[in-house]
Order: sequence, then C-alpha cells, then structure tokens
Amino acid sequence: MFASVADTASEGSGVLIPQRFVWPYGGTRVFLSGSFTRWSDHIAMSPMEGCPAVFQVVCNLMPGHHQYKFNVDGEWRHDEQQPSVSGTHGVVNTMCLFREPDILPALNTEAPGRSHMEVDNMEANPRMPVSDLEASRHRISEFLSTHTAYDLLPESGKIIALDMNLPVKQAFHVLYEQGVSMAPLWDFCRSQFVGVLSAMDFILILKELGSHGSNLTQEQLETHTIAAWKEGKLQQYRTLDSNGGSYPWRFVHAGPHECLKDVALKVLQNKVSTVPIIHSSSEDGSFPQLLHLASLSGILKSICRHFKHSLSSLPILQLPVGSIPLGTWMPKVGDPNGRPLAMLSPNASVGAALSMFVQADVSSIPIVDDNDSLLDMYSRSDITALAKDKAYARISVDEISIHQALLLGQDANSPYGLYHGHRCHMCLRSDSLYEVMVRLANPGVRRLVVVEAGSKRVEGIISLSDVFRFLLG
Repeated sequence: MFASVADTASEGSGVLIPQRFVWPYGGTRVFLSGSFTRWSDHIAMSPMEGCPAVFQVVCNLMPGHHQYKFNVDGEWRHDEQQPSVSGTHGVVNTMCLFREPDILPALNTEAPGRSHMEVDNMEANPRMPVSDLEASRHRISEFLSTHTAYDLLPESGKIIALDMNLPVKQAFHVLYEQGVSMAPLWDFCRSQFVGVLSAMDFILILKELGSHGSNLTQEQLETHTIAAWKEGKLQQYRTLDSNGGSYPWRFVHAGPHECLKDVALKVLQNKVSTVPIIHSSSEDGSFPQLLHLASLSGILKSICRHFKHSLSSLPILQLPVGSIPLGTWMPKVGDPNGRPLAMLSPNASVGAALSMFVQADVSSIPIVDDNDSLLDMYSRSDITALAKDKAYARISVDEISIHQALLLGQDANSPYGLYHGHRCHMCLRSDSLYEVMVRLANPGVRRLVVVEAGSKRVEGIISLSDVFRFLLG
C-alpha cells in the first residue's frame, strides 16, 4: 500500500520533494523517524502489496541533508545497505535531497519480488554534464582494471562440470536437479575443459525434435552424447537465424589473474552468461583447475560493494534509469523505427517461446495479460524444467502452453502467477541506476522489467549486459 506523508521537519519556504523510504527486511510494525521529524514523531510504514515483508512510506521533504532510521517491532535499526553515520542517535542512515527531484537517492532493493510499483515519482528528465559521465565511467573502469577474477572467488562453493561423453538426456536432467542453467564440459581424453552445455543447447534440441526433418529421435536422445551433439551443431548451425547471428561455439574462459574489466568484456563480446575461471600451474595448461564461474552479477556486486559509501563521487549512479540510454524500451506511439519488445501471453506455446529465444536473440520473455501487464517471466533456464521426469518425451512444444510449462517446474503447492516466488524482478523508470545495479547484483537476477506504476504494464527491460555496456561506454 502506498502512503503519502507530509513533511513535519524543516520550516521555511521552498519546494517539497517526494521521497520514498523502504524497509525490506520484514517485521510486524515498522516506523520511520529522522531529522525531518525532529526525532520525535514516528511515521507508520505500510507493507507493500504482494510483498508483506517490505514496508514503505513516502514523505514530502525539504531539499537538504537528512538523517533517518527505522523502528522495527520496538527496536531501532538502520539499513546497513545504505550510507550511514554515527551520531547522537546512534548509527543512522543519511541522504541528501537536491532542490529539484533530478537525482534520486539509492534505496536497497534486495528483497525479491519487490512491489513498490504503486507510485512513480520521477517528473523531470535530468541531464548530466558529459564531464560527470566520463568521470564516473573512468572511476568504475579504473576499479575493474585494478581488481582480478580472484576477487570473485567465494570462500566455499560448488561447481557442476559434465563429461563430454555423458548422454545429453542425462546431462540436462543433472542441470535441472542441480538448479543450474549451464555447466562446463570436461574432455577426459584431452584432460581439459573444452566448452559449456547451456539451456540454449536444450532449446535447439527441443526444436530439432519437433521438426519433421530431424535427424535426432527420442530414442537416439537416450544415448546421444554431449560430444556428438556439439560436433553435429558445429557443422550444421554456425548461423542460427536469417539476421546472421552466430552461436558462440568457441570456449570462452579466463584466468584468475585477469582483471575484472577483461572478464566483463569477454561476457559482453561473446554473448555468454558466465565465464569459467580456470587455473593451471603448468605452462602448457595441463591439469587445469576450475575455480569459479564468473558472471556479470558477481562483478556488479563488487562494484556496488566498493562504491557503497562514496556514491557522491559517482553522480552517474544517482540518475533515474528512465533518463539515460539504458535497456530496451517499448517504442513510442508513432515511432516508425521502434521495435516492439518480445512478449508473449500465458497461453502462447512453448514452441513460440523457443523460436523467440533463437530468432530474437533474447534470454527471457515477459509473460503479459491482454493489457501488457506483467504476469510472469519465461527464461532460457526455465527450459530445463522439461527434463523433469522426461517431460519433453511426453509433450509437443507446439501444444503445451507457457503457463503449463511453468507449472512443470513448480512444486505442487506453489501458486502460479506474479508475486509468487522469485521469478519477477521489477523496477520503475524513476529508480536510480544504483538501485537497479544493487538488484541486478543478486544471484539469479539477470534482468529487471521496467513497469508502469500501478498497472504493472511493461515499459522496458534492463539487463546486466545493458548496465555494463553503459558503464563501460
């Protein structure tokens, strides 16, 4: 629920700026207090519709510097993900509002399925001097150039790798059971990693099984190895669509000493989702060790963590995403050059989604109602759910709907639809770039759907790749 609260802090003339406060860490009763209430009044916060663990309130504040903290079930707390200082009221969060609501402060958005979509406060179209833009990009590029892939390695973790001689059917069952969408491939004869098996491979296999002139049958899929599949595709499908889009058959990987900027560029230039980090102590590359699967989300998390307490030095991160050239947006009415976003209805067939993944070169498709309001997402990684109990052998991708396919990947007690689970990750065009970056830095979040306040109508999509292309210039 959206609650509008009048400012009770500063006296004097001047414009009041609507400012949204969010507490995404749960509780039963949450209140906001700060310098703008003289620390005496407590402003009640309301749980967000569809996300009861996230509380919000909007206050009209005077421009200037403000401090605030939250009272959660009788305990004073501050948001550790936001800028903070120690003072007479303990550790408090801080922010600075400018006279015009051009620059929005960053808010934590790590709560999955966030639904603060009832109000959009961006009224202006702020512009940033080119010098500020270049300065921000330079600082980020300098950070990425002076930190290596070693910085991404977790203290502990698990990496799934597959043998090239494993049957394709069994391989995709492993991906589904382990909850991953890709895995590096190990060639036992050559004693080295030679590639990856991804959800896109499964998409191509399903499309081939459904084609009348297919050389691959259900029976052959039982024994068809990953090596045989890769070799066949290398010869037959160098070009996947009429636009000349090529599938990245070359094995893309990086060493632990490569800088984060080079790793990010490898992801962008080769259009892959992850880059295996492989280390070998010998000069000939023998006895390789698979250390990590580097992704843009991990690199983005490093950026957010490094600049968390110095956001003022990066004004680019405080701009609303709707004011900068970032992401893919619905074309404006009457725009002859606009390309419509790839979207489907829940009743569309899985076959239509598979074709869209390949032909439109997208990794995720918004599922919308008749008014283009967001209901769910269907991603490449969801395709592996068809490996569950060999569902692919019992269905036709042109006859099963996306709605039905999504149900295959859910538990029996999981309801279908928006706000259930961690599937839909949204933002508003008024959200700051830093806010979007923090959300995209969460594992498993590769894109945010930009929706219209209130109606949830899809306005655009911002992906990890979009953010890095903008940051790196």
